[in-house]
Amino acid sequence: MSIRIRHEGTKARSRSSQSLEGLRLNIDLRAFVASWRLCVLMLVPLILVVNSVSAQTQGPRTIEKGEQSNIADATQVVARTEAEWTRLWQQHAPGRPRPAIDFSKETVIGVFMGSRPNAGFSTAVVSATEGGGALIVRFTETRPARGAPTAQVITFPYHLVAIPKVTATSVKFEKVG
Repeated sequence: MSIRIRHEGTKARSRSSQSLEGLRLNIDLRAFVASWRLCVLMLVPLILVVNSVSAQTQGPRTIEKGEQSNIADATQVVARTEAEWTRLWQQHAPGRPRPAIDFSKETVIGVFMGSRPNAGFSTAVVSATEGGGALIVRFTETRPARGAPTAQVITFPYHLVAIPKVTATSVKFEKVG
């Protein structure tokens, strides 16, 4: 099946210029559809690969982040089991309900800055990468700018995240930024 589009030009022009300037466009619908299918078939694997890569590299899921933990010393922790998570939560926030974690699918990482003399401090887990039998956790710590007005209250900044379950036996925490 062919579709023909013909442009006739204006009446003010001569017949010869009409025939020279006339535009014919033939589109073979079957070829167009086949080309389109080929493009789609080529894009589908690419989309699947991109989605797979983004799922593997997606950032940690925040469980809780704040300035008031009961963990007074700077520390970084990994909880791989319900028992480890229960102990960590009891140290961090006794008396508060513990968020549910499915340890068959996730691992918990915690970064605690310890006691700070005023507000304006924070920490954030930015990535967790498993490779070569090791888990590398990268985190940042920020402090208030010199001379910035801050609340004069002791804080205990922390960030708790869940990442896809890891099997690595060694863990390395790297402060970045």
